Amino acid sequence: MPVEIAFETHSISEDNERGIATGWLPGRLSERGRGLARELGARQRRDRLAAIFSSGLTRAVEIVAIAFAGTELPVRADRRPRECDYGQLNGAAVERVAPRSRFITTPFPGGETGRALEDLVDAPFAWQPGWLYRMT
Repeated sequence: MPVEIAFETHSISEDNERGIATGWLPGRLSERGRGLARELGARQRRDRLAAIFSSGLTRAVEIVAIAFAGTELPVRADRRPRECDYGQLNGAAVERVAPRSRFITTPFPGGETGRALEDLVDAPFAWQPGWLYRMT
């Protein structure tokens, strides 16, 4: 039987709007982000979800609380699915973290290294309302 996994990133945070690279800091959703969380709930509730798996980061937990309020879906928050740990640069201006490709072989100071896909690390990322994966 195929299994479908809907993947969503966290909504827009106050830090995103201020140009801050939150990394592993808690962060909070902005008003726009809370609206996107409500849209996520409306969009995903009709997809017969069996469970919600979330990052343990505050902003991700906040999204789940808004999007799936009033449902009985089981929610599992886990510390493993997170953004990159920018180490000492968690909470720094995005400009101080960029270009992230310089941290592919050298870790962020006090943090982790980036991914080996150099051409993707600095690719612009635009928020979108989720991705759907089907495993057969």
